[in-house]
Amino acid sequence: KWALDKGYKYIYEMDADFSHNPDDLVRLYRACNDEGADVAIGSRYISGVNVVNWPLSRVLMSYFASIYVRMVTRMKIRDATAGFICYKKEVLENIRPAQIRSRGYGFQIEMKFAAWKLGYKIVEIPIIFTDRKLGTSKMSGGIFSEALYGVLRMKIRSFFIRYKKK
Repeated sequence: KWALDKGYKYIYEMDADFSHNPDDLVRLYRACNDEGADVAIGSRYISGVNVVNWPLSRVLMSYFASIYVRMVTRMKIRDATAGFICYKKEVLENIRPAQIRSRGYGFQIEMKFAAWKLGYKIVEIPIIFTDRKLGTSKMSGGIFSEALYGVLRMKIRSFFIRYKKK
């Protein structure tokens, strides 16, 4: 909301612990500004698995969660839980808060799903994700179940929500 109120044309989301390389911001920007994407996702899975320093269990959980999301939603996005994204302002202006219910990692999925349902062009840009060197993950069983069941709930709700651009 703050970025929209300030009138920024592009709004970015990324991890602040350097898991996402700030140098890749330019690549996301170019995908939106030069190549016509409305949403550019820094994807860990568009060209294989590009994750450094994660335990295998975490890589597999994230990778298979993205497959699950693709199966349930029919979105073609390979990294549905990615948190490294460039949105054109118009996309965020058209996603109504009522369309987004999740608070954990499911939030990432719902934002992409709403943009997809609204017909925005979404592209994935390959990145290398490096796990944080400091701090701890917020991943928990509760967050995992919210994402798992939240995807089904989101898909069912989508039959009753009218996705329409302003």
